[in-house]
Amino acid sequence: MVKGLGTVIYHVTNLNQAKAWYSAAFGQAPYFDQPFYVGFNIAGYELGLDPNASDGAPGPGGSVAYWRVPDIDAGVRHFVETGARIVAPARDVGEGIKVATVADPFGNVIGLLENPHFELPPAE
Repeated sequence: MVKGLGTVIYHVTNLNQAKAWYSAAFGQAPYFDQPFYVGFNIAGYELGLDPNASDGAPGPGGSVAYWRVPDIDAGVRHFVETGARIVAPARDVGEGIKVATVADPFGNVIGLLENPHFELPPAE
């Protein structure tokens, strides 16, 4: 039934600022850009920005989506350079799997995952 991560939606208070930040952090422009929702295609997965406060508030909310990266330290460095702050530094959780979490400028927590047991899709 479940085929993998499909969409991660972050709630934001300022859609234009969030769009600019996520464009810089993920290194690409959105494929869907409307006043009610901005969507990015990140290696075949959707990252959505939703300004509708009735659907949820920005910031930590109890769940974190982890985005795969080839090198956890480089991934954390990249996000910090674009304005994120480290929530939990990179750490090995066993069997070569490494995780870290950063927070975007709007308070949303973004998980980063280096997992040598899964192949990353080729870069576009």
